[in-house]
Amino acid sequence: MTMTAAFTMIGAALLSVVSARPALMPDQYARGVDWLIRYGYLSSPDSLTGRLQTREGIEEAVRKMQCFAGIEESGKLDHATLELMARPRCSLPDTISSEDLLKGKRRGKGKLKRRLSWDKTDITWSVQEFPSPSMSPTLHPGLVRLILTSAFRVWSDVTPLRFHPPPYGPSPQIDIKITFASSYHEDGYPFDGKGGNLAHAFFPGKGDLAGDTHFDDGESWSYGDWSSATDLFTVAVHEFGHALGLFHSSSNDSIMNPYYHGPVGDMHSYSLSLDDRLRIQALYGKRQDLKPSPSVVAPTTHLSHSSTPAPPNPPYHPPASADRCQGGYDAVANIRGEVLFFRGQHFWRVHHSGSLISLTPALIHSFWMGLPPETARVDAAYERKDGHILFFIGIYTYSTHTHTHTHIYAVYIYIYIYIYIYIYIFFFIYIYIYIYVHSSCLHFFITFSGNQYWVFRDTVSLPGYPRPLSEWGLRTSAGGLPERVEAVFVWPHNGKTYLFSGGEYWRFDELGTERKLAEGYPKPASIWGMPSHPDDIIGFVDGDTYFFKESNYWILKRGGLDQESASPKSIAIDWMNCEGHISTHTPEIPRRDKDCTCVQSTAAMICVLSYFIYPVFTGWILVLVFY
Repeated sequence: MTMTAAFTMIGAALLSVVSARPALMPDQYARGVDWLIRYGYLSSPDSLTGRLQTREGIEEAVRKMQCFAGIEESGKLDHATLELMARPRCSLPDTISSEDLLKGKRRGKGKLKRRLSWDKTDITWSVQEFPSPSMSPTLHPGLVRLILTSAFRVWSDVTPLRFHPPPYGPSPQIDIKITFASSYHEDGYPFDGKGGNLAHAFFPGKGDLAGDTHFDDGESWSYGDWSSATDLFTVAVHEFGHALGLFHSSSNDSIMNPYYHGPVGDMHSYSLSLDDRLRIQALYGKRQDLKPSPSVVAPTTHLSHSSTPAPPNPPYHPPASADRCQGGYDAVANIRGEVLFFRGQHFWRVHHSGSLISLTPALIHSFWMGLPPETARVDAAYERKDGHILFFIGIYTYSTHTHTHTHIYAVYIYIYIYIYIYIYIFFFIYIYIYIYVHSSCLHFFITFSGNQYWVFRDTVSLPGYPRPLSEWGLRTSAGGLPERVEAVFVWPHNGKTYLFSGGEYWRFDELGTERKLAEGYPKPASIWGMPSHPDDIIGFVDGDTYFFKESNYWILKRGGLDQESASPKSIAIDWMNCEGHISTHTPEIPRRDKDCTCVQSTAAMICVLSYFIYPVFTGWILVLVFY
């Protein structure tokens, strides 16, 4: 088959994914496909291997791009989507397929090909080529240095990192080389002149280009100009984020969003969003004093090193239970282009490129603002199609060392019981005494009272949450309420939301905040041909679904069910960058109850009975003793 025929078939496929609005020009279709390929949403056609673009493949790629950009996920190359594609942006791609997620992750014995952060806190930088005066007449070299210094300050304000020019001497070591270049400049990312690709930077590593940052000299660069010129400070902050190890973010508030939205403001006072601050601190930790740096002044030859360096941030030492290679995760979620692994009060982040962002886990409550700080575990989490993030947490996951909630609920329970049994006021005194005598026993009763869910926008909980899971309308085949949410995910095969619990599953249709339970559910989870009690499940827009159980995971390819040939793979090796002897033992299918045990259930029942029988005989005695 000739290449002409291949692109003819691409054009035919494109015609089927174009909106019914006014017709688009044929060259717009071709530019749309080229854009999807360039930024990682679509594979290049290959006539030699017969790999061509299909209607479904292009539609999924468009939908994936729309989801990342936060616009309506129509799957159509309509005018709004093409307009977004024409917006100036960073040259680096946004995402890759789930097949590539596990490719190229290991070199030798499980080592990452690319390090995601610098292994030092003092980083040198230097401008190799300044912008052309003809294209950027308002930016003289001194102002360029001031702008770039301010851009580095944004990142050093919240981390222990220090940026400075290299010391004098022959062949000084320069970590980040900054260049204004045009067109092809021998790095694989050619520039395209005014508009389009603005700049790009390379991630930390050992290669010659590691950390280097390139700006398109074909752009008209300026500072604080809302006209046709491009703000150098805004783009520099973004690109330096890449040079430090950050990937693109789908959050519109993030400086790491790939699209250029205009100047961000005064370079002397600009600060990172919460999302950006948490992401960079996950790599390097917090700056100890957390005080903004003073306004910078234009450097002459180099920055002074006479000041005493700030003491390093004390390293965080997670408990032994936070060993990433241990396996057995409470929840796994595909959120904002990253796969998150939750265990206990910690979580790890794996970028869509397959790179583990940090070997040290982050604390859940310090990242997701709104979850109770005493939360001991996340049962399940997923990103809804409207971009909001849902967390499912059983009440029993609150730490048993915190009795604040116990006392509050205890007051309600006792008032409810005794207001109808005893009339006289001294029994209200008894209620107060009895709460503190039996608070530990009452805690068992409270812990089995149900499940809740939170809805987040980015990393902040929406008002009105948590809410009870009971409002989802779930009933088991036996007619009861699910004990615990085991997994929730959006299946890319049909766009429906699936919830697993107790060896059964339910299906939902979600449109924005509206949710409708499909008829005929629950159904046996064994239908999927995977572990019936998974730790969690995630789906990717290319159609693959991943089931996680204990130390293993399975891949359900392209919407297929009951795949007998599917074999377990090691989470530790493929996701967590672990070395050594990793067990790949297939976990037992029967449910592994993590916290709820028969002993606790029996204790809960005894506690309940004791509130009706024991007080009758002891109430008067306690009142006499204490009063």
